[in-house]
Amino acid sequence: MTGPDVHRALSRIAHEIVEKNHGSDDLVIVGLQRGGVWIAEALAAKISQIEPELVVPLGVIDVSMHRDDIDLRPASQVAISHIPCDITDTTVVLVDDVLFTGRTVRAALEGLNSFGRPKCVQLAVLVDRGHRELPIRPDFVGKNLPTKNSDEVLVSVDGVTVTAGEGK
Repeated sequence: MTGPDVHRALSRIAHEIVEKNHGSDDLVIVGLQRGGVWIAEALAAKISQIEPELVVPLGVIDVSMHRDDIDLRPASQVAISHIPCDITDTTVVLVDDVLFTGRTVRAALEGLNSFGRPKCVQLAVLVDRGHRELPIRPDFVGKNLPTKNSDEVLVSVDGVTVTAGEGK
């Protein structure tokens, strides 16, 4: 995906979110630290262009301490989680850059409990790699991108790149 492809995908996802939720006054966008934050910000901005009267709260969540593989991965610096409202009885759109095994999303779902009990959680990702280890499916996808388990996928406003990893 090139930079223009990323912008088109973000516009399409924003329209899909508005359509699926019928505008929805109880919508909250939450980006996963690190890669999902800029995407969540872009989606919130695009939604406000589509529905100018709709005010969509925007939050961020760090899932580091909620991961089930914390002892298997290198420790990462903990980032701030901030959701500016109680999410009880809201529709939360959880946003990340890449969906791979599903473990980060599982951790995010656990982390959301600290901010309330949403009536619904939807998942928006720019890239879906496949290779799921958990039964998690995105509601909104920018691009399905088949990769090898060992590949590295980097997402930015300038595009998506896949770097071949060693191994299988």
